[in-house]
Amino acid sequence: MTTTRRSFLATAAAAGTITILPFTARGAAHGGGDMFETDMGPVTVHPVHHASIVLETPKGVIYVDPVGEASEYEGLPDADLVLVTHEHGDHYNADILGAVVKDNTALITNPAVHDMLPDALKQKAQSMANGDSATWEQVAIDAIPAYNLTEERKNFHPEGRDNGYVLTMGGFRIYISGDTEDVPAMRSLQDIDLAFVCMNLPFTMSAEAAADAVREFQPTYVYPYHYRGRDGGTQDPAAFAEMVGDAAQVQMGGWYKPGELG
Repeated sequence: MTTTRRSFLATAAAAGTITILPFTARGAAHGGGDMFETDMGPVTVHPVHHASIVLETPKGVIYVDPVGEASEYEGLPDADLVLVTHEHGDHYNADILGAVVKDNTALITNPAVHDMLPDALKQKAQSMANGDSATWEQVAIDAIPAYNLTEERKNFHPEGRDNGYVLTMGGFRIYISGDTEDVPAMRSLQDIDLAFVCMNLPFTMSAEAAADAVREFQPTYVYPYHYRGRDGGTQDPAAFAEMVGDAAQVQMGGWYKPGELG
């Protein structure tokens, strides 16, 4: 972490601008959550499963890649916005989308998912491609490229198809990687306060690559997520944290039940 960022955190903490507190009132069935104070109000993170996240924000409740069982979302507030990064079954499930997308829920997906949505969802969904920007409830949304760099992995996530997202709420910026390796668009991010960075093999990247990217773009806080893989490809979030060092404060979320594969 740079001296400038350390000084900012110290000043912000003293002033009460940015703090992190345990959250136990709602979402206790999901292992609780972490609350981050921002200039617009608190943002609370609820890890749900593998790549699925629920964010309570001052502007509404945001679901990211909701999959799994509908019961996993019981006790959490309804979604005001749903973001889908790409079409793989651990990120996109039409049945779960149908359950969590209500009449007043906004839905944003990448173009490939938009094309395969059931008609009822497609009529209300907005498609965003890499490089597109949108605004929802005073939240700026940028679609960030997410793809594989390693030759033998390119068939999993080809360049130009899938999204990561950056959400900007006032002065607070959140990065959600989706499935990707440490692409230039990730490494060149700036002023990210909260990041969710994937790491598993053979589908995305190793903990070493993820940590190296985090050391470059230096978010204030980072969650390793999506870290269980196939055939020995599960990555160790504790090892990731050690490699990140003081470049960011690593947060651990309850993404998995004991012994559960991603």
